[in-house]
Amino acid sequence: MGKLDGKVAVITGGSSGMALATAQRFVEEGAYVFITGRTKATLDEAVKLIGRNVTGVQGDAANLDDLDRLYDTVKREKGKVDIIFASAGTGESAMLGDVTEEHFDNVFGLNTRGTLFTVQKALPLLTEGASIVLNGSMVVVKGFPSFGVYSASKAALHAFARTWLNELKDRRIRVNVLHPGQVRTPIQEKLFDEATIRQFESMIPRGQMGTSEEIAKAALFLASDDSTYVNGVQLFVDGGTSAI
Repeated sequence: MGKLDGKVAVITGGSSGMALATAQRFVEEGAYVFITGRTKATLDEAVKLIGRNVTGVQGDAANLDDLDRLYDTVKREKGKVDIIFASAGTGESAMLGDVTEEHFDNVFGLNTRGTLFTVQKALPLLTEGASIVLNGSMVVVKGFPSFGVYSASKAALHAFARTWLNELKDRRIRVNVLHPGQVRTPIQEKLFDEATIRQFESMIPRGQMGTSEEIAKAALFLASDDSTYVNGVQLFVDGGTSAI
């Protein structure tokens, strides 16, 4: 018997990295998952990898028409949502003097605006006692140079969580923020060279990057009944980096 038997989950950005690992874990625990991704080939590959109990819906979480199409598909196929893992995001970096309107709009448009409307548009389908997990980042408490806009876009998610759980309390819907630390993902390997990655690893008490599977375990905890008394928290899954 799985921890998510009979549950329906929506995972944005679920075609790669931590979100893909989470989708795989959710299916292993009995859930049916809907995953999104911008690129059809990558999304199709993810669906094939997951193998069962999954529907891929191509789309951009920052595009409201795409979100409408996502939830139209969910409504038609399953008629409900028990779990949202709002994971779609971008990690663009820029020093203060280099920030442009385009950079700001891209980062906040997906990480903050996209998260808001991913949850808002799911409201008619969310079941009583549903779990909403927002994917943040441990950078919200570290102040890394060149990550000011990114950090701010992720810090906003805790404000969302605290407000939304209060607004949704009559429906017993929980809202929590998962803050991953340094995790080896395809996006990270694209953004950073090996020297930068080694520098990141030096900040982690165990001296080793996290894995997507470790993040998926934490997401499962927040999504399942193991965390029914956990609401409004910021769960840092970063090997202790934010604690030192």
